[in-house]
Amino acid sequence: MKSFLRYIGVKLTTRRSVIIFAVISSVFGIAALVTVIDGAMLRNAVDSALSDPVGLTLATGAFLVAFLLRSVAWRWIVPGLTLGQSLAGIHLALGANHVLPLRLGEPLRVASVVRRTSTSLDVAASSTLALRSADIICVLGLAWILAPNAMQGVVGGWIVPVAAVLGLVAVGSGIWLAKTARATTSVRLPGPVTLGLTAVAWLFEAVLVWQSASWAGLEIGFSDAVVVTTIAVSAQIVAIAPSGIGTYEAASVAAYLALGHDSETALVAAVTAHALKTLYSLIAGGIAVFAPSPGFLGRLRLPRTIGQSPQAEVARRRGAAEAGRPIVLFMPALNEEKAVGECIRRVPAEIAGHPVHTLIIDDGSTDRTAQIATNTGAEVVSFGETRGLGAGVRFGLEHEMTHNPVAVAFCDADEEYPPEELENLVTPILEGEADYVVGSRFLGTIEHMRPHRRLGNIVLTKLVAFLSRTPVTDGQSGYRAFSPEAASSAEIIHDFNYAQVITLDLIAKGFRYQEVGITYRFRTSGKSFIKLGPYLRRVVPAVARELNTT
Repeated sequence: MKSFLRYIGVKLTTRRSVIIFAVISSVFGIAALVTVIDGAMLRNAVDSALSDPVGLTLATGAFLVAFLLRSVAWRWIVPGLTLGQSLAGIHLALGANHVLPLRLGEPLRVASVVRRTSTSLDVAASSTLALRSADIICVLGLAWILAPNAMQGVVGGWIVPVAAVLGLVAVGSGIWLAKTARATTSVRLPGPVTLGLTAVAWLFEAVLVWQSASWAGLEIGFSDAVVVTTIAVSAQIVAIAPSGIGTYEAASVAAYLALGHDSETALVAAVTAHALKTLYSLIAGGIAVFAPSPGFLGRLRLPRTIGQSPQAEVARRRGAAEAGRPIVLFMPALNEEKAVGECIRRVPAEIAGHPVHTLIIDDGSTDRTAQIATNTGAEVVSFGETRGLGAGVRFGLEHEMTHNPVAVAFCDADEEYPPEELENLVTPILEGEADYVVGSRFLGTIEHMRPHRRLGNIVLTKLVAFLSRTPVTDGQSGYRAFSPEAASSAEIIHDFNYAQVITLDLIAKGFRYQEVGITYRFRTSGKSFIKLGPYLRRVVPAVARELNTT
């Protein structure tokens, strides 16, 4: 299932070839329509629609009812689905089909309910295929019942192979659904109720075509509108361009011609109906990405109400910390030979009666970072290769717990953050007021920060504050302190960085967050390894993952 979701969630929506194909096919489809349509007639049809709010409301309302009925039919087969999630899955696929070529939006209907509900992949896929088969069979059956002569004129000799293919698909989907139903109690086989709902849904969808024809100046009967709907929808099964641009119009015009109408007016009617359907699909599909909760993209913010962690309550009751237990400060370092020694010398020897232990985590440095740190009196742990800042912080939090600390802190080893201000960060923890303290550059003094970095920090901090529902003023600070409980609970889910994910993780777990002002100056030696492009490409997916795993 994971590979399936990864395919539809990533491959279909990000592959450059799909995007290019979608754009090119859309351009060709639109260009073909522009060269043949009568602009004046189209403007008149649009004006008629805009000047008829009642008709416009009825047409779009009927279109909505059609999809509500399909949602009810899906719920009839899969009772565990809510109406909202059923409708969202259908709307999501509908909207995606108007953006992606080759009907590539169809799998998103399955993906939506699998990702957002407890519905299994087999149940979602087999029920979807069965309902889509019923959709086509019902609409073709309605057209043959209501207007057999017109259908014969349009379809002609193709009816036998079309019926054969549909029959095979229907039988195959029925067998798959029956097999799924035998394996689980969460599925019911379709019956008269399902077919009835599906058939009535097409009648409601035909209302929009009927009304669009009227705006274009075509007076057709409702049965004729059903025929046009049938032919246009059937043609879209093999559509190439997004939204079936060109294919929908060609099939609709063919149906109108078979019904005895002229091609120019028929094309205007087809374009009007298709434009209204496309607008509805894009709006409904966009809403379906986010609502109902949980959204297709997952949780976008932490919950409004988060209970306090039991471990945080222990830390709060402890109040004044036990004397003699150390405060540990670790510094991840990569090729910082010019700064690491001075950083270690600036660490206070003790704070409030607690000795301070200093650890340097050498992240695969190729210079004398480890040697200088050892000579300056710090404990040094060296990685054989560069693992990343996130990996270094994760290791530091785990390793320092072996010292039975009263507080754990870390800062960068590049002299940007002042080790001598460590007391400011750990005091709220020692006094039992906080579990996780961040040294905020924006609450303190910034001696120098490059303008583009300041802007980036502000923007990303606003994002962290929004996601965490917490008044964060510095989401990227490299100076942080933890209670032992918070340090042992903190999870960093990727090796590249830690800044946003560790904050979201601890706040989501109920640990008390606090900030204190610090002094900051930009590094005067060494080299920053943070580049905006790679940073965002790695951090944004990690943040999304964190929000949906906490």
